[in-house]
Parts: sequence; structure tokens; C-alpha cells
Amino acid sequence: MNNDKRRTLRQLLKYALVGCMNTLLTLCVIFVCKSILGVNVYVSNALGYIAGLINSFLWNRCWVFRSNGRMRREAVHFFTGFVVCYFIQFAVVWLLNQSWFGKTEYHLFAGMVVSGYGIATLVGNVAYTLSNFAYNKLVTFKKPEENAVS
Repeated sequence: MNNDKRRTLRQLLKYALVGCMNTLLTLCVIFVCKSILGVNVYVSNALGYIAGLINSFLWNRCWVFRSNGRMRREAVHFFTGFVVCYFIQFAVVWLLNQSWFGKTEYHLFAGMVVSGYGIATLVGNVAYTLSNFAYNKLVTFKKPEENAVS
């Protein structure tokens, strides 16, 4: 495996770790706002996702992609990528759920049953994660030397 592939794999693993941290942070902010501070559930949800998005941007910028580009430009691209990849995820879930796939229950081991919608949601999450990683690597945090034409 060459150095570029190794670097990309390391970045993908770091990106996944940041995603796990974002999920925990988002859930914690929602819980604290809703259950401890008594904030409206929808406002709590929005605040949780805003905290996760900001956290994600900062960790991806500083740790995953190690960028020193213009922060405002990168923030705009990062948010745009979030919106674009969210709609990719939504389309995947919607398409799978509209087919026979989404209307079926799947019996797994140990008596577990998973709905087609549940599986579609997992597939959509994978689509979001991979498309968002690629977008951030190729657009948001693209290194200047990667812009040069050979």
C-alpha cells in the first residue's frame, strides 16, 4: 500500500472516530438541554446538532485533515458538504424504503428482527459517511498542492 492510500485510510479512521465523538456530544447536549435545563425538545435537538457540526468541523480541520486554509472558506464548504451529503443519505433511505426492501422485516440471529427501514437507515448512514468524507477530503480541506496541475 502506497503512502497516499495509507494516509487516506488513516484519515478515514480518524474521521470515523470524530463521527463517534460527534454522536456522543450531540446526544449529551440534547439530554442536558432537554432533561436538565428544560429546553424545548426541538430547540434541544437543534442545539445538539449545531454542537456536533461545530465539533466535527474543528476536529476534521485540525486533526483529520490537518488544514491551515482559510477558516471561513472551509466552514462554508463544510456546511455545504453536510447539506449535500444529508440529501444523498435521505435519497438512499427514501429509495430503499419505497421499494419492497423497506416494507419487509428481516429476522436475524437470537430472535432479533430488523425492519427494512432500519436497514435502509443504516445504508443511508454509510452513504452519508463515505460521501461526506470524500467531499471534505476533495473539496473542503483540499491541500493547495493538490490543486496544482501537473
